[in-house]
Amino acid sequence: MRNHLTKRLMFAGALAASLAGGAHATVKDGVEAWQAGNFNKAIGEWRAPAQSGDPDAQFNLAQAYKLGRGVPADLAIAQSWYRKAADQGHEQAQANLGLILFQNGDRKGALPWIEKAAARGEPRAQYVLGTALFNGDLTQKDWPRAYALMTRAAAAGLPQATSSLAEMDRYIPLGQRQQGQAIARDLPRIPAPAPVQMAAKAPPPGRAVEMIVAKPAAAPRVTPAAAPAPKRAAPTAAAAPAAVVSSSGGWKVQLGAFGTPAAARSAWRGYSRVAGLSGLKPVYVSAGAITRLQAGGLPNKAAAERACAAAKSAAKGCFAVAP
Repeated sequence: MRNHLTKRLMFAGALAASLAGGAHATVKDGVEAWQAGNFNKAIGEWRAPAQSGDPDAQFNLAQAYKLGRGVPADLAIAQSWYRKAADQGHEQAQANLGLILFQNGDRKGALPWIEKAAARGEPRAQYVLGTALFNGDLTQKDWPRAYALMTRAAAAGLPQATSSLAEMDRYIPLGQRQQGQAIARDLPRIPAPAPVQMAAKAPPPGRAVEMIVAKPAAAPRVTPAAAPAPKRAAPTAAAAPAAVVSSSGGWKVQLGAFGTPAAARSAWRGYSRVAGLSGLKPVYVSAGAITRLQAGGLPNKAAAERACAAAKSAAKGCFAVAP
């Protein structure tokens, strides 16, 4: 009798293991179907394991409902599946849930999820949390930490973080910016999600498929509003004259902060054609993970402010920098 019971228990364990392996295979089959463009089949493969509690399948269903592929687009249903996966510790689901809650106005509900994602190095979450800490929105104002998070998000290649970081430079004192740079060096780093479809290779069995990753539709802004990217059109005939440059002038203007030196040099090629900035010498200042683009050779503060005013159509975030 004892041997018979033991065999029954062993059979039950083997059956459970077999079913679990089948669920993972189904999730992988769905990934392969999605990559082949067969969205309906992918949904069919994911639905049963998602309903049985598989967090990868739940995340994938959430992505499908967000994108409206294989199912009608429905952000409420997407949010529900994200939450199910997030509650089980699915990191991508936690990040996307926080961002969806935030953009839908539930900032209080979003903050714990965004904090979790930011702590792991998720650039979009770092951007949102950095903005909240700068403005004191739903959390105590903390400028060094805000600067650190925005620095990491900008270094990961998030354009809106680069713009906001340049704006922060105008308001956060140098000492606190230096504290932020020190904090940023110890923060986790992962790349910004690519705004394109998932990679060609399927992940291992049971892993989530990374489709198009959400970012806030109406991204939060540092107060005052962050400067947009420079316009690269040549100046018109009616534009202001070039700045007066002095060989001994130590004053500069700051035009932005960029994730790489190459991005800063590329931006200068556009700025250098703007009347009010033409004739200035570019200066690339390394500041931890970012490169600040400045332009120098101005004799005094008044000249720097005039240069910014003349170039305001292209360099809305421009400000004077003392020697």
